[in-house]
Amino acid sequence: MQSNLTQLQQELNTLEIQQLLSNPCDQNGAFLTITASSNSVDAQDWATILLRMYHRWSVKQNYLVYAREDSGADLTGIKYVVEIIGRYAYGYLKSEQGTHAKIMRLSHLKGDGKRHTCFASVEVSPILDESVEVEIPDKDLQITLPRCQRNVNRPEIWVQLFHIPTGITVFCNLERSQLHNKEKALAILKSRLVAIALTQNVQLSKIQPQLIKSLSNKLIREYVLHPYKNVKDLRTKVETTAIAEVLDGEIDLFIKAYLQQ
Repeated sequence: MQSNLTQLQQELNTLEIQQLLSNPCDQNGAFLTITASSNSVDAQDWATILLRMYHRWSVKQNYLVYAREDSGADLTGIKYVVEIIGRYAYGYLKSEQGTHAKIMRLSHLKGDGKRHTCFASVEVSPILDESVEVEIPDKDLQITLPRCQRNVNRPEIWVQLFHIPTGITVFCNLERSQLHNKEKALAILKSRLVAIALTQNVQLSKIQPQLIKSLSNKLIREYVLHPYKNVKDLRTKVETTAIAEVLDGEIDLFIKAYLQQ
């Protein structure tokens, strides 16, 4: 009986959140890109923890999740690209776009009252339906391929796209062939352009490049791991001490508060 009540409460909560999702693409799946702020071990570990958090959340939603490390040679920190397939995935996760900070206060170790902080940025964009046509002129696109093959037995098949008008770069090494990597990179680029246009409430041709970085660079949430435990969303002021549960994928309280706001 108790399990049935719990399941009913979860379903009601899901329906309540879905009623807040009426914008274009809200019902689509989502691309999630998690990037560590640096090559330090702590920063890369933090990006991995966030990856696990979103993976656990997605599984609880009965979504399909495909996640891979996808780091270009010029990247300063580890990068994960996550493809989440399921209804409303983008609508839910668009609230997670921004910078997430892990904080550990070190006064108990050094006596100087300082704190150690790691950052990771999260970018969210919708997986576009085949019916949605997004045209990118050839003149707006710079394509980079491997110049030479160091290992003939394991050829490099990555593809990097640079969108000249906005300065957006997409590196893809997710697929098993260069052609498929190019197709995936184009899909991710188009997805990101649509997400930015929706956020800025403009057409694709009217995107303001100077405002793009502010979306993923804005600090939206702090996770204090030591000495006390607390997670606080800086936009909605919602916070909880149940940090273990949050890192295990229980993030609906933050999603719901953001959408209601």
